[in-house]
Amino acid sequence: MRFGVCILPQYPWPEARRRWRKAEELGFDHAWTYDHLSWRTLADQTWGATVPLLTAAATATERIRLGTFVTSPNFRHPVPFAKDLACVDEISGGRILLGIGSGGTGFDAFVLGQPELTPRQRHDRFVEFTRDLDVLLRFEQEGPISFDGPLYRAVDARMVGAPAQAPRMPFVLAANGPKGLRLVAELGQGWVTTGPDGDGGDAWWSRVAELSKRLDDALAAAGRERNDIDRYLSIDSGGTYSLSSPGAGDDAVGRAAELGFTDVILHWPRDDEPYFGTEDALDAFAERHLPARTR
Repeated sequence: MRFGVCILPQYPWPEARRRWRKAEELGFDHAWTYDHLSWRTLADQTWGATVPLLTAAATATERIRLGTFVTSPNFRHPVPFAKDLACVDEISGGRILLGIGSGGTGFDAFVLGQPELTPRQRHDRFVEFTRDLDVLLRFEQEGPISFDGPLYRAVDARMVGAPAQAPRMPFVLAANGPKGLRLVAELGQGWVTTGPDGDGGDAWWSRVAELSKRLDDALAAAGRERNDIDRYLSIDSGGTYSLSSPGAGDDAVGRAAELGFTDVILHWPRDDEPYFGTEDALDAFAERHLPARTR
């Protein structure tokens, strides 16, 4: 099992730097931040920009992988975003994991004045956005890249230089529905899920098991093996925060392993909800689950 921690982009850089460095020192395999312009109940609080934060985190760390949990197409175009990603991946020494989702329906979905999209439209945009990034981030020579989709166009775009990761940085795609899982099977090196909305407790875990089985079916239909893809589970879903008690986190890690997940992701504790907790709880989690890597 590999372990990740998500650090919300809410802190002045000296404090944020401490947290990203500590995540590495504790032995986490990967660290993430949300890719939003703002988020839910925290819309009126400090909220930083994703790419500059990951760039700074890349210079403050040496080993830990760094990721978006998850990138939203609500406010991004593939061409400038691909340039940003390629640059920060080179700065990090090839440590970026690109989480991509279909984009939420909250703040990001309307702040630029865009029309509300149906679930079908959001999925179609997710597919087009991901496929365009796949083309752009694989490019290894000077030359034009053009595409002309319903939503995104590029005319002789350039991605100069070889990618820091070959053939490109890993895509960790967020999906729960059958169409999204087919896209995971087509282009993903990883799958990430927060599980189904609305369920909690054993019902949530049962639904997570169903989703994992559906991914198995999608992979088989695409001619891929079950172990071709890494599986990431947010264990702060299903109505329980993993650091609310030692038992909550330990039980979640065990159940995730039983379901075949290769990675779990928890959230750095905050001073209030959501993810209310203390760093002592984070330290204790690391001591129990990352003892060989804890400094």
